[in-house]
Amino acid sequence: MASADATGGGAAESRPVVTRFAPSPTGYLHIGGARTALFNWLFARHHGGKYLLRIEDTDRARSTDAAIAAIHDGLEWLGLGGDEPAVYQFARTARHAEIAQMLLDSGHAYRCYLTPEELAERRALAQAERRPFRIDSEWRDCHAQGPAGTPFVIRIRAPREGETVIDDLVQGRVAVSNAEIDDFVLLRSDGTPTYMLAVVVDDHDMAVTHVIRGDDHLNNAFRQLVILRALGWPEPAYAHVPLIHGADGAKLSKRHGALGVDAYRDDLGILPEALFNYLLRLGWGHGDDEIISREQAIQWFDIAHVGKSPSRFDLAKLQNLNGHYMREADDGRLAHLVAQRIGYDVDLMLLERAMPVLKVRAKDLNELATGARFLIAPGPPPLDAKAEALLSDEARALLGTIHERLEARVDWTSEDLEATLKELAEELGLGLGKLAQPLRAALTGQTTSPGIFDVLVLLGRGESLARIAAQARTAADLDSMKE
Repeated sequence: MASADATGGGAAESRPVVTRFAPSPTGYLHIGGARTALFNWLFARHHGGKYLLRIEDTDRARSTDAAIAAIHDGLEWLGLGGDEPAVYQFARTARHAEIAQMLLDSGHAYRCYLTPEELAERRALAQAERRPFRIDSEWRDCHAQGPAGTPFVIRIRAPREGETVIDDLVQGRVAVSNAEIDDFVLLRSDGTPTYMLAVVVDDHDMAVTHVIRGDDHLNNAFRQLVILRALGWPEPAYAHVPLIHGADGAKLSKRHGALGVDAYRDDLGILPEALFNYLLRLGWGHGDDEIISREQAIQWFDIAHVGKSPSRFDLAKLQNLNGHYMREADDGRLAHLVAQRIGYDVDLMLLERAMPVLKVRAKDLNELATGARFLIAPGPPPLDAKAEALLSDEARALLGTIHERLEARVDWTSEDLEATLKELAEELGLGLGKLAQPLRAALTGQTTSPGIFDVLVLLGRGESLARIAAQARTAADLDSMKE
């Protein structure tokens, strides 16, 4: 198993690689979070290590059971469930408070009795003087305690000299002057831990060796290192990955397609292997390879090839990639997925037989379901506007002729049907397309479909003839209409 040192870790001893994905359950699993989970999963798999999941549910007002369920559901769908049962951060509050007390006892933290009003006044003064606001508490070096019953927080005693350096596996060497790091809060006045403390304690207790996350957390890393060094705990290797932007270069938002993972599955009809492959290529690459299997991703993935610039999300590229995976997908699996979307009593065997000719024309499950509806919708299919316009009186009369010729056929194979219609087209002095166009409209209700002979075979002789008859007009019909 690879060691933390061999993969950029800062610990002196060799440790098995452990990564974690730690979402806050205040909403759906968004696309950026899914990519972070993917990179953590791949890094652990590549190094023969362990990938863990932690639900950071300390924000009790905003964390919901529905969001937790959506996160688990999205991760399982992508094949990114944790290697062990998830850790829930709120359940570890007592452990966090224990470590805060340990830092207090060792002199690395102190009780601060500054009131919210005092802090607000100092912040306002800093703004008025146009200088950065830094906590400069008189309680930092005061050995006395406030009056009994007076609320206080526990603050870290941050170093004020020198600098803190991170050799980030993506960003490179990043240094911050310690004067920029103020004495942030570890434990609130109600005894609950802050995010900074909880993350450090949980990562340590979960034996995390590599913290791979969005670069919006880079500033947090410098504060978390203050806690780690005060405790003398091993430091993880950090890899802060640039965020995802929209195709226009702006911060990714819903207008770019920044939906929950469940929306890509349920609303957009994306396959999990396609989203997996697409997220992999958002910020990481392996030469010119575009189609990368899960096995190849595990073999090839490394942090060194994660780019320093934001990647750009492009929904059209995702859909094109999804089209590839649809064509590669098992027909029985696709039939089940389409059946869930159509909502009729579906002949799964018929759907499965149709998949080879249907899936080549679709880029997502929605298009596949739309293309399949003509097969299983009860009765003659409704005509869309283009099909309705196509079926003129002349075209309907032609359908009557086609019906008469096809009704005489017993063999109902693609080859036999093609030969029959070609022969009829020659007799009528028409191109084959002139017959195929009204025939397609009558059979499917649309002007686009799989090959017309495939459609006839899939529908079968009886259903095909019934649908043609429903739209056909004989010469006698037309004469009576004129009268």
